[in-house]
Amino acid sequence: MTLLLTLSRWLARYTSPFIILVAVLAFFVPDAFAWVQQGQRASVILGLIMLTMGCTLSTEDFRILLTRPVDILIGAVAQYTIMPLVAWALANLFGLNAFMTAGIILVGCCPGGVSSNIMSFLCKGDVAYSVGMTTVSTCLSPVMTPLLVLWLAGAEIDVDAWGMFQNILLVTLLPVALGVAFNYFLSEKPYFRQLQGVMPGVSVLCLACIVGGVIFTVHPQLKENGLQLILLTLAVVTLHNGTGYLLGYLVGKGFHFNTAKRRTLSIEVGMQNAGMATVLARNFFASPAMIAMNPMAALAVFPCAISCAYHSISGTLLAGFFSWQDERGMKSE
Repeated sequence: MTLLLTLSRWLARYTSPFIILVAVLAFFVPDAFAWVQQGQRASVILGLIMLTMGCTLSTEDFRILLTRPVDILIGAVAQYTIMPLVAWALANLFGLNAFMTAGIILVGCCPGGVSSNIMSFLCKGDVAYSVGMTTVSTCLSPVMTPLLVLWLAGAEIDVDAWGMFQNILLVTLLPVALGVAFNYFLSEKPYFRQLQGVMPGVSVLCLACIVGGVIFTVHPQLKENGLQLILLTLAVVTLHNGTGYLLGYLVGKGFHFNTAKRRTLSIEVGMQNAGMATVLARNFFASPAMIAMNPMAALAVFPCAISCAYHSISGTLLAGFFSWQDERGMKSE
């Protein structure tokens, strides 16, 4: 167990380089990740990620929602307006095809990810607020994500909003609820506390599998378009993520939040659950049947996969920048 805990901490600390390494491996040995795309395995893997998230939530985290409803409301509205609209604007600005447009919009319409809580902690943000925002945005996602995707991408591509609603309930909300129940009933058990220590590593490994499966899916398009496709997608993802950070911070400033809450809102708005977006893109825009009819459909998952790695990298850098600001401020006093 000590070895597993050490490995888990290492994976949590070096999530970004590990995900990038897996993506590179998947490009050169794509068949190693073919199993991820078989049947509903990607959905099961996402469900496991969400289960680990639920196992970290306690009743105290839910009490926070009742004591700070206005702050949570401001954060949820910011998240579900800024990121979807910025995604739509960038897709039109760059003239993306319908499938890549659906992919980046899907990233924008997904809730915040667990990684944002870690980044808030690292930059001395308001961690309780971060957990509250992630919880609320995840609970709202079965309704908000399908409706926003239908509204913003429905003119470009067929969107099965009802099917997406059901899928999010089954693969996201149900595992989170189970995790919360496990934490409530087993939190005092020593073995469960040890399992909680391993969960960050499990989450990173699951995310790596999802990214590897995506690279396998888009491998033909990558070989054909290569660097051009990567640079285009990276540019869109970078602008999308960076604009989210900036506008999230400005919203916090506009509502006179303190520095810790502004930082948290910035990170929560900018960092999305790209793993969830990847699985949804695969299920509803880039399934094997859809790719068989139109090989370009595979491109729907590509912005989601790039976001998986990039959001972790940028979030780490932003948290480091905020910490550097604190250190510089202390030195100047």
